[in-house]
Amino acid sequence: MRSGVIALKIGMTRVFTDGGEHIPVTVLKLDHLQVVGHRTADKNGYTAVQLGAGHRKATRVTKAERENFARVKIEPKRKLAEFRVTPDNLIEVGAEITADHYVKGQLVDVTATNQGKGFQGAMKRWNFGGLGAAHGVSVTHRAHGSTGQRQDPGKVFKGKKMAGQMGSERVTTLNLEVVGTDVARGLVLVRGAVPGSKGAWVMVRDAIKRALPKEAPKPGAFRKSAASGEPTASKEPA
Repeated sequence: MRSGVIALKIGMTRVFTDGGEHIPVTVLKLDHLQVVGHRTADKNGYTAVQLGAGHRKATRVTKAERENFARVKIEPKRKLAEFRVTPDNLIEVGAEITADHYVKGQLVDVTATNQGKGFQGAMKRWNFGGLGAAHGVSVTHRAHGSTGQRQDPGKVFKGKKMAGQMGSERVTTLNLEVVGTDVARGLVLVRGAVPGSKGAWVMVRDAIKRALPKEAPKPGAFRKSAASGEPTASKEPA
């Protein structure tokens, strides 16, 4: 199991195939994505990598966070997240993950907080059909209809699909295809829409319900930290 990535949702566009067909894609950017820490089974009870993306002023983080970043010689990050990995897929602290971490044609799962829609009726929120459009029905064409039974049980059960707050929920879209990558600009192009607003942080992982392509690099594609004094490197496919 490889590490996922933290990406910034730029927006949607389209790309053209050699045959002239256009494919709608969402553009995701890896913004200075670095490994800032490890979680090990001996110390923490599980194995994971902690990633940080973006930049943040040192005055905008807590003293404890500043000390953590200073210890690993990394500038403060705007977004942090952990990804569970197997011990053989740990990436060294300070390494910057690049866009070729994913390969063309690979399927990924994307997690984010979707766009909030506010208070919505049952037809929009739950795709109800509504009441009749004529023949005696007036005013309540978009009503959700009956919400309970008779005197017994004499209440509306919890979880009943009714009008209410829609959106702003943590959701995951499965099996989205990676159409292409741009390593120089740190871009990953994913077919179709992904949850979240423009400018939102999203979590991208290898598809859990599909096999990892053989050409996908393990433990990942990355550039080693300049502080280590070692040349830039990327792992070869397993």
